[in-house]
Amino acid sequence: MRDHGGNLDRAKAIWGGEDWIDLSTGINRRPWPVPELPPGVWTDLPTQAAKSALIATAQEAFGTCAPGVALAGAQQAIQLVPRLVPPGRARILGPTYNEHAAALRSAGWQVEEVSCLADLGGAELAIVVNPNNPDGIHHTAEALRALVPGVGQLVVDESFADPVPELSVAGAAGEGLIVLRSFGKFWGLAGLRLGFAFADAGTVAQFSEMAGPWPVAGPALEIGRRALADRDWHAETVARLSAETARLDALAARAGWEVIGGTHLFRSYAAPDATAAQDRLARARIWSRIFPWSPTWLRLGLPGSEMEWARLERALA
Repeated sequence: MRDHGGNLDRAKAIWGGEDWIDLSTGINRRPWPVPELPPGVWTDLPTQAAKSALIATAQEAFGTCAPGVALAGAQQAIQLVPRLVPPGRARILGPTYNEHAAALRSAGWQVEEVSCLADLGGAELAIVVNPNNPDGIHHTAEALRALVPGVGQLVVDESFADPVPELSVAGAAGEGLIVLRSFGKFWGLAGLRLGFAFADAGTVAQFSEMAGPWPVAGPALEIGRRALADRDWHAETVARLSAETARLDALAARAGWEVIGGTHLFRSYAAPDATAAQDRLARARIWSRIFPWSPTWLRLGLPGSEMEWARLERALA
């Protein structure tokens, strides 16, 4: 089994209890408020009109006119990308979200992790997560667009880009450039399993064919359309998260942790012993994320309420 955040079952099996605060993911713990939905979204099969309405709203929200497809989370897009063309040699800018490499290897690709953007050049398939998970390193849209002529296909995963639209290359999606977007993280509704892929028309048609006729449930289509259109909530949430990342960094500094980086939705720290730090938080039923390739790195999402902030502060005191 591949290692992920959100694995609360493991935490509960070791430490017990039910009242956990899951800070092991980069999911907004103050989600967009879901209103009452029309009964038909629950009882009827999703319609093409509903899909088209969602895509039009997503295009406006993400600043693109490129063809797009709604999928069952960015994760589904990650699993479909390796099947778009015959397997070859792929390069991934890392360390990063481990599902990209895992999906490619499962489909027969040879995968090389590189640490420099320029080293992606010459790859048949190149993948960049921007901003990156887990260190928050980001690249300008100009730098990413400049990569396109030098690779066979560039995939940019913008799952954490909602608060920083200036970094997005969604507006340039097309021949040679696929852009993936997540819905569940910023809008805090990961259980909907909604995400997007933007590319040229032929590639989008391939995604749609592989995903099947109903990859996204009717309620997710309706909620996604309404939430993406709520620009006031988006602006207010970006402002709140900006303030709260500074608050979390201050708590971590008092605990003796050094900031590595992060995004508006998570922060990564260097602790003297990441496993010991995770255990310390787990005793307070706060779940965090550590990484098998580093003995010191620990990632925390942002608490969702003052009660959660108080519990975290006590755990780190």
